[in-house]
Amino acid sequence: MSFGRVTWIVLDSVGIGEMPDAAQYGDQGSDTLGHIAQSRKLHLDNLCRLGLGNIRPLNRLPPDAAPQGSFGRCSLASPGKDTTTGHWEMAGIHLVKPFPVYPNGFPPEVMEEFERRIGRATLGNKAASGTEIIKELGEEHMRTGSPIVYTSADSVFQVAAHEEVITLYELYKICETAREILRGKHEVGRVIARPFIGSPGSFTRTPNRHDYAVPPPKGMLLDRLQERGVEVFAVGKIFDVFLGRGIRDYEKTKSNADGMEKTLQAMDSLARGMIFVNLVDFDQLYGHRNDVEGYARALEAVDDWLPSLEARLGPDDLLILTADHGCDPTTASTDHSREYVPLLVYGKRAKAGVDLGTRKTLSDIGQTVAENFGTRIVTGESFLPQISN
Repeated sequence: MSFGRVTWIVLDSVGIGEMPDAAQYGDQGSDTLGHIAQSRKLHLDNLCRLGLGNIRPLNRLPPDAAPQGSFGRCSLASPGKDTTTGHWEMAGIHLVKPFPVYPNGFPPEVMEEFERRIGRATLGNKAASGTEIIKELGEEHMRTGSPIVYTSADSVFQVAAHEEVITLYELYKICETAREILRGKHEVGRVIARPFIGSPGSFTRTPNRHDYAVPPPKGMLLDRLQERGVEVFAVGKIFDVFLGRGIRDYEKTKSNADGMEKTLQAMDSLARGMIFVNLVDFDQLYGHRNDVEGYARALEAVDDWLPSLEARLGPDDLLILTADHGCDPTTASTDHSREYVPLLVYGKRAKAGVDLGTRKTLSDIGQTVAENFGTRIVTGESFLPQISN
């Protein structure tokens, strides 16, 4: 075993430039990190110290002459550009076809069966921002008791309901019903319960979100680590994406700041094994809302936090920073974008300054982690030999 503990952080949607097939997804010219760097000077000294500017030319983010980490970028080999696709590929699962998306809402064959089985009419049934749709339809929902159904650029079926109108128990049962219906050609990646509270004009979503994901195929990375007795601590939506498989302990998060704090707490409690983290605000709050400045500040907040994380790294630790797809806030689209994702790897015993190049798949990260802990997954080429002294 080269490293006793791996801390793997997914900066959700922080892409680093269009992939060759981006035009097939309507994403030609997308460049999340590159375009944000063009919008203003980004203060990312710590990420650049690890090698961010060495991956490719970025405006006012120069390459480090002697980066402390190794660096590269990963291609997404699976079709699609959503959360489940990216995270599953990291764990060694390559999709043959993408999860379905519904930019024009769900078809009658889905909605009629759903309404029949839950005994309620529904509102919405369109692609929308979660915060905007409760502003638009929250008052009508409170008057009628009809849950709000909506989707997004992700393969998701989301159900929003006021906690004083539809109890959490009933909302969760409604979402379980949706999960049962959404099979076959309509098998979306996730069904998500989106409870909220408040009154018209001041609705706010609560932390009681719950995701109902498609079960990942057996044999993926977290299964293999469990077989080896490797403890995994998940932070953020990792637990939901993998349905808790192979995860010993987990913490849900309210924000990037909460996720960063809980990551440090996890490092204090788990001496050996893997800490698997998703920081979602880049995507959820800024990418989908085309908030360029908010996205820039979120990147700088993570950069400011990195020294606190590095202070907790022991000689036996490995840190991996990457993303799952892009979500360029500077384009007209509010959808995810088909982009390469950055790869930064750092450890006190790991080699520094290694150019890991363009990896063929995100599974290379999973294979590296698997090899580190004495196992293998079906897909991916490990770069552990390149970074091990």
